[in-house]
Amino acid sequence: MAGVRRRPKHRKGSPPPATPVLDATPAGPVPLDEIERRIINGLQGGFPIRERPFLEAATTLGLGEDELIERIERLFKLGVLTRFGPLFNADRLGGINVLAAMALPESDFDRVAAFVNAQPEIAHNYRREHQFNLWFVGAAETPEKVESTFHYIESVSGYPVYRFPKEREFFVELKLHV
Repeated sequence: MAGVRRRPKHRKGSPPPATPVLDATPAGPVPLDEIERRIINGLQGGFPIRERPFLEAATTLGLGEDELIERIERLFKLGVLTRFGPLFNADRLGGINVLAAMALPESDFDRVAAFVNAQPEIAHNYRREHQFNLWFVGAAETPEKVESTFHYIESVSGYPVYRFPKEREFFVELKLHV
């Protein structure tokens, strides 16, 4: 199921990472051609930081700049891609990331998800078919700032925020057969 997501804010003074995140969560089966699979595979794990990054990325993929941009837009329209942007590792920048979840009634889901998304410390959130149906990541400079944000979400929404602090880090990429 498609999630409720928001692109993380780039904060002044922090270095822009060269690793984009491509979240691929189609609403249903979507046939992808070989070029679209190469795009999804090729843009994970590195994206040029240049004046014309799409031109450089397109050249690497054997495409024209306009074609790459058009195909990425198409993948968004189809719901194959829901996010294209950098993934900041707050831990490596001296901050903290905390995975959290909430169990929300369907009747209040959209209101609370919109409120959670409006908090600057929330990088993104996802809807899941589970007792805990709203999952999100709190990211900030200090553990106290993330905790303060979670308390604020609880106090305004009226629902508890369940924290899942990171014990171990995993890196998972989506790679498609071409």
